[in-house]
Amino acid sequence: KTHVKCICLQYQLYLLLKSLSKNEMGLIIFFLCAYVPKTGAAHCKWEEVLKDLQQVKTSTDIDVVLYTANTDEDKECQEPVMRCFFLETKVILQECDIIKCKKTQDVLNIWKNGNAGLENNKLNSTTPAKCKECEEYEEKNFTEFIQSFEKVIQRECK
Repeated sequence: KTHVKCICLQYQLYLLLKSLSKNEMGLIIFFLCAYVPKTGAAHCKWEEVLKDLQQVKTSTDIDVVLYTANTDEDKECQEPVMRCFFLETKVILQECDIIKCKKTQDVLNIWKNGNAGLENNKLNSTTPAKCKECEEYEEKNFTEFIQSFEKVIQRECK
């Protein structure tokens, strides 16, 4: 989803730039406007994940038990917590492939967008010693997992 939106936006910008290039003053105004800082609300990079979680949580055919990170972990453990949720999303995806669940595409979107969002931090990532490994968390059912996942994403988007 995110990739397609990006391509559409790039094409619209291309068309705009092409039409403005016929007029030198229009081109100057376009570039000046491009450097004006945004004053609107910041876009959360996890917004698409949150939308897909809303879709997936209504699923009745997914029946898995997953390691579920605590929603109240320290701020410095936030990245390992996010990684744990996205890692467990891969387990849901594998289950969906086996049982052919109806929400497979939504789960795949969560996994792809999550990994894309975490890619930026991968090289700089060092997990503090006090943070738990994913397998150290309690295993919970699918519904509890999704509820906790939503809370963590919502907190990140504030």
